[in-house]
Amino acid sequence: MNLETFFNHFDVLAEAPNGVQKLRELILDLAVRGKLVPQHANDEPAAVLLERIKKEKERLVKEGKIKKARTTIKINNTEIPYKIPKNWIWVHLADVGHDWGQKKPDIEFTYIDVSAINKEKGIISNDVNILQPNEAPSRARKIVYKGTLIYSTVRPYLLNIAIIDKEFKPEPIVSTAFAVIHPFSIIIAQYLYFYLRSNPFIEYVESQMKGMAYPAINDGQLYQGLVPLPPLAEQKRIVTKVDELMKLCDELEAQQKKKRETQILINNAALDKLLTADTPDTFTKNWQRICDNFDLLYSVPENISKLRQTILQLAVMGKLVPQDKNDEPAAVLLEKIKKEKERLVKEGKVKKEKSLPLIKDDEIPFELPKGWEWVRLENLCELITKGSSPKWQGVNYVEIEQDDGILFITSENVRNYSIDLTNPKYVEKKFNQIEPRSILSKNDILMNIVGASIGRSAIYNTDKIANINQAVCLIRIIGQNYLLNLNYLLHFFNSPICISFMFDKQVDNARANLSMGNISKFPIPLPPLNEQKRIVSKVDKLMKLCDELETKLTQTQTDSEKIINTAVKQLLTV
Repeated sequence: MNLETFFNHFDVLAEAPNGVQKLRELILDLAVRGKLVPQHANDEPAAVLLERIKKEKERLVKEGKIKKARTTIKINNTEIPYKIPKNWIWVHLADVGHDWGQKKPDIEFTYIDVSAINKEKGIISNDVNILQPNEAPSRARKIVYKGTLIYSTVRPYLLNIAIIDKEFKPEPIVSTAFAVIHPFSIIIAQYLYFYLRSNPFIEYVESQMKGMAYPAINDGQLYQGLVPLPPLAEQKRIVTKVDELMKLCDELEAQQKKKRETQILINNAALDKLLTADTPDTFTKNWQRICDNFDLLYSVPENISKLRQTILQLAVMGKLVPQDKNDEPAAVLLEKIKKEKERLVKEGKVKKEKSLPLIKDDEIPFELPKGWEWVRLENLCELITKGSSPKWQGVNYVEIEQDDGILFITSENVRNYSIDLTNPKYVEKKFNQIEPRSILSKNDILMNIVGASIGRSAIYNTDKIANINQAVCLIRIIGQNYLLNLNYLLHFFNSPICISFMFDKQVDNARANLSMGNISKFPIPLPPLNEQKRIVSKVDKLMKLCDELETKLTQTQTDSEKIINTAVKQLLTV
C-alpha cells in the first residue's frame, strides 16, 4: 500500500478495532520518518539548521540564561533506529532543547502536576493550583515558560506530555516528575511534541526505564534520546499535515461514536417493543423488523449482549413461544410438587419449612399467560443453603484430591451457565462431616450470592463429591427434570428480572450479599412443564444464534485488524 492508497482508504482503515488509535500512531510514525510530506530540494538542510542552533545555544549560555549544554555522545550508526531522508540529520534531544533549571518557590505560583495533563489531547487542563510558597510540595521545583515542553518520566503517565501554550499568571512551576525541554527558537515545538509521542521515542524511553514499582527514566537518559531533525521548512509542513490528519481522526472517531450510540438506541427501542408487545401478531411484526435489520443492529457487541438479556426476559414472561391449550396447567404441576415435598418431609429427607407469605401484587412485575403461576422458590425446593469457610471450621486446603481432599467450589468457579474447574480447589474431607448440608449432588443449581458476581448461576452436572463456600448458594429442586425443567429455572436466574430482584433484595449496598431468606422468597413465573421444555429449546437456538453473531463479529474485527496491520507494515517499510 502506498501513501496515496492509504489516504484514499483512511475512513475504511479507521473502522478496524482501535483503528483510529492505530491511524494516529501511524501518522506520527510516518511524520517522523520523513514519509508523510514530500522533501523539497530548496529546503535548508537540517545540518545547517543544527549549526544555527549551536550558535543560539552558545549565546544563551554566554548571557547566563541557560547552563552549559549537556554533554552528548557521538551517534553511532548502530544506534540509529531507522533510515531518514538525505537532508535530515539524527541528533540528541539535548541538541535541540534545553531546560530552565529549578528553584524553590519564593512567591505565589501556578503549580502544574502530572495529573493536570490531558493525556489524549496533550494539553494542560484547568486542574492547576495557585499556591503560596509555604504550600509548595517538595516536587514543585522546575521552571518553565511559554513554548516549553513538559514530559512525564514515570511509566503510568508516560504520554502525559504537553506544550506550555500560554503565559500563566502567576508564574508556572512544574513537578520534578516532568522532564523539561524548551526547543531552541528555530525548532518547532509541535514537531518535537509529535516525535516525543511517536512509537520510536516511546520504545527508547521504555528501554531506559528503571525501577520496579514505578519505572522511570531520568532527565539525563531522556536528553540522550535520538531525534530525527528535518529542515525547518519541512517541520512546518509536517506539523500542518499532522494537524490536518489528526483533525480527520477526531471527526472519524466522533462519527463512529455517534453511529455506535445510534445503533444501541435503535436496538434498545426495537427490543423494548418486543417486551411490551401485547399480542402475538404485534410480537411477530416487531421481531420481523429486528430480523430485517440484523446486520445493522448486531455489528455492535453491546447489542448482542442486550439481545441475550431480552431473549431470557421474553422467555420468562411467556412471550418467546406460543402457549398450547392442551398443556397441563402449572397449577396442577404445583400440586404434584407439593405432594412430592410432603412425601419427602414424611420420610425425613426434607425438613418441614415455615409457611411462606403469599405473593403480593407489588411483587409481580408482569402479567403471566394463562396456565402459568407465580410461586415462591422455596415451594419448588428440597433445600436452599450456603456453604462455609474452611478457615472458620479449622479445615485446611490440600493440593490435590488424592491428598485426602474433596473438590471445593467457590464463587470463582460458578460462571453464567457453567462450572469452571480450570483451577480446582480442594479441602480436607473432614469438611463434609462438619458441613454435610452443603455437600453437592448432581443437578444442584449453584448461585453466587456475594460481591460483584452476585447472581451468576449454573447447574452442577457431575457426580463428583464436592462442597461449597459461604459465597455460593445451593438450590436443590424437587422432581428435577421430571416435575420441573432445571434449565428453565437456570434461564430465569440469569434473566434481567431475577438479577434485578437480587440486587433489590441485597443485604448490604456496599457489598452485594443475598440472604437465604430472600432467595427462598424469589417469585418464580412458572409455566406448564411442556412449555418449559419448549422455552428451553427456543432459548438454546437463539443463544446459539447470538454465539454465531459474536463469532462473526470477532472474525470481522480480526480481518479488519489484519488489514490495518498489513497497511502499517507496508507503509513503514517502503
